[in-house]
Amino acid sequence: MAIDSSPVNPNTPIAASSTGWRRAAIAMGALAIVASVRPYLTGSGGKEKAGPRDTHVVGRNSLLVTVAADGTLESSNNKEIKCRVKGGSTVLWVIEGGTTVKPGDVLVRLDTSTIEDNISQKEITYRNSTATYAQSESAVEVAKINIEEYLKGLYLSELKTKQMDVAVAKANLTVAKNTLEHSEKMFRKGFVSKLELQGAQFSIQQAELDLNVKQTNLDVLRKFTKAKMLQEFRGILKAGEAKLASDRAAMNLEKQRLDRAKKQLENCTIKADSNGMVIFPNAAKWREAPPVEEGATVREDQVLLIMPDLEKMQVKVGVHEAKVDLLRVGMVAKIELQNQSVQGEVKSIAAVTRPAGWWTGNVVKYDTIVQLDAAGLKPGMSAQVKIELADHKDVLTVPVAAVVQGNEGYHCWVKNGEEVSRRSLSLSDSNDQFIVVNSGLKEGDEVVLNPRAYIEEAQSEAVKPYTSSMDVVAKSKPRRNSSSKLAATAPKSK
Repeated sequence: MAIDSSPVNPNTPIAASSTGWRRAAIAMGALAIVASVRPYLTGSGGKEKAGPRDTHVVGRNSLLVTVAADGTLESSNNKEIKCRVKGGSTVLWVIEGGTTVKPGDVLVRLDTSTIEDNISQKEITYRNSTATYAQSESAVEVAKINIEEYLKGLYLSELKTKQMDVAVAKANLTVAKNTLEHSEKMFRKGFVSKLELQGAQFSIQQAELDLNVKQTNLDVLRKFTKAKMLQEFRGILKAGEAKLASDRAAMNLEKQRLDRAKKQLENCTIKADSNGMVIFPNAAKWREAPPVEEGATVREDQVLLIMPDLEKMQVKVGVHEAKVDLLRVGMVAKIELQNQSVQGEVKSIAAVTRPAGWWTGNVVKYDTIVQLDAAGLKPGMSAQVKIELADHKDVLTVPVAAVVQGNEGYHCWVKNGEEVSRRSLSLSDSNDQFIVVNSGLKEGDEVVLNPRAYIEEAQSEAVKPYTSSMDVVAKSKPRRNSSSKLAATAPKSK
């Protein structure tokens, strides 16, 4: 990176960058060393004699401070197409990414062989449960008929039979009594023997006993047999109804299983339900997520395709922990795409950092969403985002390459004729090239670029390179989930 040492037009903004000021200072020092300018001997009082070295005349300029990061264009409203096959399946065919589809277009076909075998088995089980239910239903109806048959048929028939038996027994008893009375008269007249009289008396006893038996049978039928038979028939009916309910539940369960299996078969053919473009999901590089392609095994609920809303586009970028506290929602951003430049603004800043690991180089970053003002863009495009942190107008600036950070703060060396002298500086915002000077310099001062390459005093003062004022500002605010420690702070601008 080269720095123009000529005065800068105050009306010309100085472009910003997102790389660290520490690297910029080192790069400027390297360039100065390559210039092969020999160092001058130091003089007394911190002044040195002038000689051929790179210098820059301090002036007032515009300074644009930005944070830059790379990201990928994506939609803020994505419709996910997932695998709905229970237990997962194998991809037989998948549509090409980036294809524009309409409702009804086939997106993915999954293997159906296992599901079809399952459906056949469940068909057999369901038919068997249907037959069992039909038998139970018939048994319940028979039990109901048995109760009605008994009450209106068997019981009435048996009741009338026993009533007739009682009536016959009563008639026999009456005949026996009449016979005995006649026998007694005839016995008194001597026409009937005593033995015949005794036989007539025994006939009465026998008729009375027969009547009692018949009457008892009738009473038992009315009081006990009827209730017992009804209880038995009703018990059979209840048992049949319970089995019928069980068989009905089993049949419905098998029907649901069959329907689910058929639904799984339908889920093997995934179709679009709206217009749009389909793309493949981007799997994180550190995860062993297999690509969605023919022959790949996919799990249940795995995202197979994405249908983004092309009218709502955004870029997700990772902002370094040293810069994230400088961001605010609503900040203006400039997004550079492959063939165009669009405007956007910061919509959200993650409160929790991304997981850091070997796949990120152990760099802690925070996801920041930048929403684009443009529509009709395609997702997946590479995007370079520059978020504007500050836009200083008509401020005094000095090149980064002229500043050295020492134990006592920030310094530069000003050339005055043939001598150079050290100046202490109070600095503010900066980018890779220039720093806003609060105090220590005035317009027209000529500062030495890369003084560590020429001035021994600068070499002893430069215990470490210049730290960006954005890092300084970030240090003064609470860090989000980070244990990193930054360099010493620089004075803040008022």
